[in-house]
Amino acid sequence: MPRPTRGRPRAFDRDRAILDAARLFWRRGYSGTSTRDLTAALGLSTSSLYAAFGSKAGLFEEAVRTYAEPYREIYRQAVTEKDLRTVIDRILVGSVHEFTRPSDAHPGCLLSSAAMTDSTSTLDTSAHYAELHAWNERALLARIERAVRDGELVTGTDAATLTGLVQSVVHGLSVQANLGTAHEDLLATAQLAHELICRQLTPPTP
Repeated sequence: MPRPTRGRPRAFDRDRAILDAARLFWRRGYSGTSTRDLTAALGLSTSSLYAAFGSKAGLFEEAVRTYAEPYREIYRQAVTEKDLRTVIDRILVGSVHEFTRPSDAHPGCLLSSAAMTDSTSTLDTSAHYAELHAWNERALLARIERAVRDGELVTGTDAATLTGLVQSVVHGLSVQANLGTAHEDLLATAQLAHELICRQLTPPTP
């Protein structure tokens, strides 16, 4: 008679487990999500969950890192564009696409979720988000400063203020996405913001 096996079931899908866990954490925060909630959502026993992720905190940390990094990638790619109009467009439009990815492959917007007000013993979510935000802001600021030096913006443009404006639009779109605003409406807002910013700051064509 075959002996029963222990640990994770053969059908265990790590990516799916992280996605399902992230949905709970994003909605309820870390403290509001119990191990029982997680095992029920993931279809795992408590021992299997611990074998796969080490702890509830370990699962939360992996979920945050998995779904936070795409926000950094948006900026990393955008700032390589040759003109600032395109940089800002890539950031705003790319953010909308990330905020509204299909629910079968994405847990929702991390930037304005319940998880952002919570923390664990292994990962201070607010600190991780602050680092991510600071990296994005530095990358955009450096790119805008270059545009100022190159004469791409009107004389007297304050690079720090413009960076703050773009970041404020991104965070506003994040909040709207979390409230259920449709992708098309968010995209229209992003495109209008982009046009208004560029119209005010780009020197007129000779």
